[in-house]
Amino acid sequence: MKKLIIPFILMCVLIISACSDSTKNQATEDASETITYQSENGPIEVPAHPERVVVLTGNAGDLISLGINIVGVDEWSMESPLFKDQLKDVTVVSDEQIEKIIELQPDLIIGASDNNNLDKLKKIAPTVIYTYNKVDYLTQHLEIGKAVNKEKEAQDWIDDFKKRANTVGNKIKEKIGENATVTVMESYDKDMGILGDSWGRGTEVLYQAMGMKMPEKVKEMTSKEGYYMISSEVLPDYVGDYLIVSKYNGQDNSYQNTDLYKEMPAVKNNHVIEVDGNTFLFNDSLTLDYQLNYFEEQFLK
Repeated sequence: MKKLIIPFILMCVLIISACSDSTKNQATEDASETITYQSENGPIEVPAHPERVVVLTGNAGDLISLGINIVGVDEWSMESPLFKDQLKDVTVVSDEQIEKIIELQPDLIIGASDNNNLDKLKKIAPTVIYTYNKVDYLTQHLEIGKAVNKEKEAQDWIDDFKKRANTVGNKIKEKIGENATVTVMESYDKDMGILGDSWGRGTEVLYQAMGMKMPEKVKEMTSKEGYYMISSEVLPDYVGDYLIVSKYNGQDNSYQNTDLYKEMPAVKNNHVIEVDGNTFLFNDSLTLDYQLNYFEEQFLK
């Protein structure tokens, strides 16, 4: 009986060992597999299954929503409360910290066309760069999906988001009127600006996804740069029926205590919606979902 058991045990060991070797070989093949991504600067070979990504743009939320592991991220992304849990163990890096990025051993870098040291970054890992607002916000999400081999997942989110935003937009316009206008402004340090339809801070959701209208003067002045810097004294000239105010903690918001501000119709009618600047800064998929839900709650409450 013992003579029969020993060969059986040996056979099991060999089978387990073979399965283990097969798994290791598969993992190695997966790690070395690449795809060709058609970037804005031409084709580039990138990992088919990236495992260690450094992000030097405001697109961390897109990668998080697609289930991509981030090992390094820009400082602004780290400031978003929406990414706090997902980025808690991630290293903050900049395009100037080449040695720090090398230590992270990335297999893919997502950068911006205006990043410094792009030649050095490309020597560390395949580097895909994007130019801000070169494509619309939904196409940007799709492009990032393609770059990390998650195109279907990205497209599924886009299709769902468009439906949800259209439904919410119709509800809001039914309540406030089809022709009601909305202005988005931001005060940061001593600067104040009004924003166009593609500058983060909820503008894509309001104007593009939900179809809200902006005042003609805002449309005119933001048509070139996407934003327009003003002084607080002329703010009433740009404010429509509703005002979205993007605010940052610790900033000087004393203009809100002036008679000029308080006498604006949007303020007197309680049509001001304040948002946290760090939370609303980006236009990635996670942030867009949050913005849509927030606007639905605020406009329809």
